[in-house]
Amino acid sequence: MSVAEAAAPASGTATESQPSPAGQETQVGSIFVSNYPPFSAWRRELVGEALAALDRPARPGTPLGLYLHIPFCRKRCKFCYFRVYTDKNHDEIGGYLEALSREVELLAARPAVAGRPLTFVYFGGGTPSYLSVKQLESLVERVRGVLPWDGAEEVTFECEPGTLSFAKLQTLRELGVTRLSLGVESFDDRILTENGRAHTTKEIDRCLPWLEEVAFPQLNIDLIAGMVGETWESWKKSVARTVELAPDSVTIYQLELPYNTRYAASLLEGSLGEPLADWQAKRAWHRYAIEELAAHGYERSSAYTMVKKDRGARFVYRNSVWQGCDLLGTGVASFGHINGVHMQNVDGWGEYIALLQQGTLPLGRAFVTSEEERLTRELILQLKLGELSGAPFQEKFGVDIFQAFAPAFERLAEQGMIELAPGVVRLKPEGLLQVDRLLPEFYAEKYRNARYT
Repeated sequence: MSVAEAAAPASGTATESQPSPAGQETQVGSIFVSNYPPFSAWRRELVGEALAALDRPARPGTPLGLYLHIPFCRKRCKFCYFRVYTDKNHDEIGGYLEALSREVELLAARPAVAGRPLTFVYFGGGTPSYLSVKQLESLVERVRGVLPWDGAEEVTFECEPGTLSFAKLQTLRELGVTRLSLGVESFDDRILTENGRAHTTKEIDRCLPWLEEVAFPQLNIDLIAGMVGETWESWKKSVARTVELAPDSVTIYQLELPYNTRYAASLLEGSLGEPLADWQAKRAWHRYAIEELAAHGYERSSAYTMVKKDRGARFVYRNSVWQGCDLLGTGVASFGHINGVHMQNVDGWGEYIALLQQGTLPLGRAFVTSEEERLTRELILQLKLGELSGAPFQEKFGVDIFQAFAPAFERLAEQGMIELAPGVVRLKPEGLLQVDRLLPEFYAEKYRNARYT
């Protein structure tokens, strides 16, 4: 499983938001903000509103993206909270891919989607590279038959190193993948094994020559600061190896322990065993990686991501979602956004497949956003970029965000997390390292202490 940067992975299971002041020990809970309003406000009884949104013409000028959830993995990481499966055989996987293809076909026929070009496509997981070449070719043929992506600005594909072969990488390039995101997470075998990762450094090294030969336009490497058992020595080793490989971009996350993870259960039972870094340590490691990458020709693209200068690295999926695009979230548990309505698919394997066998879209819950909620959503997500201008919000929503959210901006400025200039807000380095903890400052009062999911 690779962790994709955007509004976060477009699928998952229940986690609960838990703020974490600087220096606090890592506790069970999630602070990563991927959407707004919180998922706990979404309702099954509002599925009809989602269907109605799909039956309305699209808002003029709104980009459209497609997320395909491939929920299969060789192993389940001990920190993983996504909807993934490690026990499905070839026939079951085939049945899922048939259902996924059918879902795309049903969506492509709805008025909100029909005839619209795709701005981006994102294969997320789980582990999309778990699929065989034949399975990938068949899935893409079905999808592109109703939603062509020849004109898409970006096609991203998440990979786990141990599932790659040279033939598979060649196929991905031929299928139009432009950005490959490699879920390395660590270059230390002891850390990888402890945290339940399926791959080893040997498998990383094996696929690197293939990646160089196939030459994807953009290669992204994921790292996670603070995996269980991490030390300064092991983290510096991972950062140094990343610098040596010189990928086009590097995305760095800080480990969280959402409630439905193996590590969360171990921590609550007092049986974790290995050292667990606190937030102060994780932020220090994250800061070290940022500084090392900056010293070797990288510049910041967001709170999580560094990009190699002058290589033209882009994050179309991330930026489009953070700016309020329409998103078709397909696959079990996936969520999307169409015509101002949030929607999420059912999160059960059997129910998902059964509904699509009946020719029914597998929607599980929805939420109709107000103009104010859409403004807030875009503001908090775009703050993750590190710098925010008020002009686009004034143009799009007719709102002066610095006036409308003055108390929140003032509180964060007093805490030393941001600096305000005329028409612009910039996160200071310490604010960037804990941006997700700061975002609830902008929530409407009724969502301040709500469960996240």
